[in-house]
Amino acid sequence: MTTLTNDVAQRAALSRAPRAAFAVEIDSDWSAVAGEWDALRRRGQVTPFQHSRWLGAWYRAFAARDDAKPLLVTLRDRATGEIALRLPLIRRTINGLRVVEFADLDLTDYNAPVLGPAAPRDAGAAKELWRELRRALRRLAGGADLIRFKKLPLELGGAPNPLAMPRAAGPCSLNGNIVVTSDDFEQYRRSLKRDIRKVLDRHWRHFGAHPSAAFRILTDADEALRVLTVLDEQQGARMRELGANFVLAQGNNGAFYRHLIRDNVASGYAVLSMLTAGEEVVAVLLGVREGSRYVMLRVSNAGEKWSHYSPGRLIIDRTMAALHKQGVREFDFSVGDYDYKRRFGATPIPLADISAALSWRGWRHALRDRAVRELRRYPALTEHLKRAFGKAGSREAGRAK
Repeated sequence: MTTLTNDVAQRAALSRAPRAAFAVEIDSDWSAVAGEWDALRRRGQVTPFQHSRWLGAWYRAFAARDDAKPLLVTLRDRATGEIALRLPLIRRTINGLRVVEFADLDLTDYNAPVLGPAAPRDAGAAKELWRELRRALRRLAGGADLIRFKKLPLELGGAPNPLAMPRAAGPCSLNGNIVVTSDDFEQYRRSLKRDIRKVLDRHWRHFGAHPSAAFRILTDADEALRVLTVLDEQQGARMRELGANFVLAQGNNGAFYRHLIRDNVASGYAVLSMLTAGEEVVAVLLGVREGSRYVMLRVSNAGEKWSHYSPGRLIIDRTMAALHKQGVREFDFSVGDYDYKRRFGATPIPLADISAALSWRGWRHALRDRAVRELRRYPALTEHLKRAFGKAGSREAGRAK
């Protein structure tokens, strides 16, 4: 008869245990996790949209909505207690369907978990984590019918994104657009097509000839809020001109941008830059910055009066040059395939979507989501089907003028 010591017995038990097992904790109050959020986020080096400054403004703006309840999810390694990842989520009701998704509502460009030391590094562990997450969400008080995660980066700080690894994940209809520069900004400028460089230089020279022309990055919250109003007005006018509905200045969306600007321009996380001529604001660019990475969010201009200077492109160029001097080396033109991004040399970065049914109500929607994702793997077939059903093919919705 062989007697195992406690140590040997524990090792034997662990060898029989599943390869990865995760415990799930769910909070409904952002403040319950905010204090620890950034320490973990810095470890995982994700995008600026996972910063507590962004999420704090987001949850604050949408806290009063009855149809978008916060779900702050933490997954831990069951054996060690170490955090695997944290997820900033919401549950909202869409035509009676209870959907779990990221805190986004078309404001966040990249949705991602914050990775901890126990984050899965292989497909097997990622599959186990995905299974445990779905199991926990099925048991939510009040129920849930569907997980729908969109715009997931494939990598986070050089590590694989566990949510993009399961077989159920597929290509997103959107992609990121990134320019990475060296320490020599003029080297990047020389990499642009010659006609693009000449136009930018000529327009800046002519605009700069105006006796009161100026470029500035704002750091005063009150002034920045006044300029945010101008950004809203200029973008709203442009969208009405295009016959589109402009919603970024309204309700919760407007409150979010006011929180973001008021609380974060002084620190430099929110970057609001503008071109002016005397008292007139000619162009505005809003972005967020963390360390050496900057992401553009919204750009506007004063319209036809200044269009011959291409003020939208000018303010992008001037902002990039100014931030490069401050140490920014990665300029993210955000999601969406617009021609002006290619002109600035942006490289497309693929993103992923994943969805899963949590109840019988969600099955039809999950199957449809998966079929749409699979079609994206065959763009020629997708375009053929669009034509067959009388839908227009993809085209540019607009550009920075």
